Amino acid sequence: MKEQARYLGIDDAPFVFGDAETEVVGMVVRAPNYVEGALMTRVAVDGRDATARLAAMIGRSRFRDNLALVLLDGAALGGFNVVDIGALHDETGVPVATVTRDEPDSAAIEKALRARFPDAEDRLAVLRRQSLTKVATAYKPLYVSCAGMGPREVAEAIEKCTVRGALPEPIRIAHIVATAVKRGESHGRA
Repeated sequence: MKEQARYLGIDDAPFVFGDAETEVVGMVVRAPNYVEGALMTRVAVDGRDATARLAAMIGRSRFRDNLALVLLDGAALGGFNVVDIGALHDETGVPVATVTRDEPDSAAIEKALRARFPDAEDRLAVLRRQSLTKVATAYKPLYVSCAGMGPREVAEAIEKCTVRGALPEPIRIAHIVATAVKRGESHGRA
């Protein structure tokens, strides 16, 4: 991974489950923390359109050809709108990784999906396609899944674009902007 590679960090805006859609912000960051651009789309809350909407957002971006990696804050946007990172990688040609601070509770996720969605098995199948890897950082470990790039390369990329704490800057900045878009001011743990 090049020293000043460009990463696209993606996070969704806060929402309530009565919302039809929520905003999704993508921040293009040249490692370690130079913001070069912003992208935006919307996804259905608890819908099935996240992968297609992200692919369209990236596909129409002038930054697409220069992206080294897409970093998603978690495996789903807008609640349980699960992102198929393998399909997103295939569609865009850019490696994709999910990043979470805490190890996902697979049993709780499965229980919640089965209780709320008739297509729970389909959503679970997407979540299970890529394995989860624990990545050490100077602060605390992160949990990543990846498509189009191996866990070691993703760990190297995370190290290159993490300035303080454990969260990579592209995701941290996307979180701050997405929250401000919805609430008028950033809020929450970024």
